[in-house]
Amino acid sequence: MFTSVLLAVVSLALFWTAAFTLWWQMHAWRTPETLAATRFGRPDGGGRLAFSLLLPARHEQAVLEHTIDRLLESSHRDYEIIVIVGHDDPETAAVAERAAARAPHRVRVVVDHHETKNKPKALGTALPHCRGDIVGVFDAEDQVHPDLLSHVDHAFRATGADVVQGGVQLINFHSSWYSLRNCLEYFFWFRSRLHLHAEKGFIPLGGNTVFVRTEVLREAGGWDPNCLAEDCDLGVRLSSAGKKVVVAYDSDMVTREETPDSLMSLLKQRTRWNQGFLQVYRKKDWQQLPGRGQRWLARYTLMTPFLQAASGVIIPCNFAVALFLDVPVGVAIITFLPMITAMVTFVFEIVGLHDFGRQYGLRVRFVHYLKLIAGGPLYQVMLAGAAVRAVWREQRGRNEWELTSHVGAHLAEAPAPALATASATAPATATAPAPALATAPAPQTREDVHR
Repeated sequence: MFTSVLLAVVSLALFWTAAFTLWWQMHAWRTPETLAATRFGRPDGGGRLAFSLLLPARHEQAVLEHTIDRLLESSHRDYEIIVIVGHDDPETAAVAERAAARAPHRVRVVVDHHETKNKPKALGTALPHCRGDIVGVFDAEDQVHPDLLSHVDHAFRATGADVVQGGVQLINFHSSWYSLRNCLEYFFWFRSRLHLHAEKGFIPLGGNTVFVRTEVLREAGGWDPNCLAEDCDLGVRLSSAGKKVVVAYDSDMVTREETPDSLMSLLKQRTRWNQGFLQVYRKKDWQQLPGRGQRWLARYTLMTPFLQAASGVIIPCNFAVALFLDVPVGVAIITFLPMITAMVTFVFEIVGLHDFGRQYGLRVRFVHYLKLIAGGPLYQVMLAGAAVRAVWREQRGRNEWELTSHVGAHLAEAPAPALATASATAPATATAPAPALATAPAPQTREDVHR
């Protein structure tokens, strides 16, 4: 009797968790009005804000030059590019220095002398050198649209936002079976799910194409140098401090990236993100959110690694018990409820893949739909494995940064679309309230900043 009750409770919990996740994932497509409200507004040509664009790069000599060149094509008139390189990475530093020599009025190089290197420490090293009104963050492999800064400038002025989060999209869906699913994950997250978080007033920011008013960022203490998900942490702290966050997405304006180049690299990346979420959860800044619904959403989002780890273990056991043990028929039926949400999710993913290909001008073949379905269970196993590994690392106190390498696989895809015909509809906004943490490292000496 106890086994049957436990089995039914666990199955219902998994069913409702999956149902809520699916509902949130489809947020942007609920109504045409909701979809329209997710887009950037049309720029008015004002261009009154100055941007400091931070570009941390470590062992990224293969892709860095292309990213800088793309940023230099920006149509905005007032921006600087600050490339942050490690003192022990001469190959990447050489690429950065060449770019600074070609465009001394736009590009500067800052050297990170931290003995232990990671992204938030690199960003914190550059923060004291930022001259612009807005600090923007990009990754070394990013392909950035020339008109993005103009759209972001308008979004800040039109909405009074403290933070603007733009879209990011992995593009090389054909590279491997897991790349296909990885690209679709980003599509649902930036196209839809983040807008729900903004609407609810709790948002874990993305790692790049995020723009923050410089004074707001400095007031918050910059990025936590010891957090493995510094973007999520910053979003949680700013949400809890009541800062206004705007999320805007146009397929023309997204920053294009590539998926990790191997399954092991993807596993390590997901481990780092999951472990970072656990760190943010334990810091408890989210408890300062004013609404009970906001705190519930924060708790659920930040506890996702635990839920994934548990699901990876529980679901196979659940089905095994239902098939091989003598349980009441009603309980056996309940155990298959999670399968219903899984099938519905597959249907929405197929539709999402079609929409992804249409929006980005990519040819999605029938074999890709087959790979999407066949790879689903394997991808969930990988996610569960990364979650278990994150929990294990966090319990063991292992916080070293596992770097994700890039080879430029996304650069061979179709070129970025021309100037967007942006919607006149204003982006979705979010508000919330509490404290700041983390301190940015002191500026480097003058010799470490090069024109």
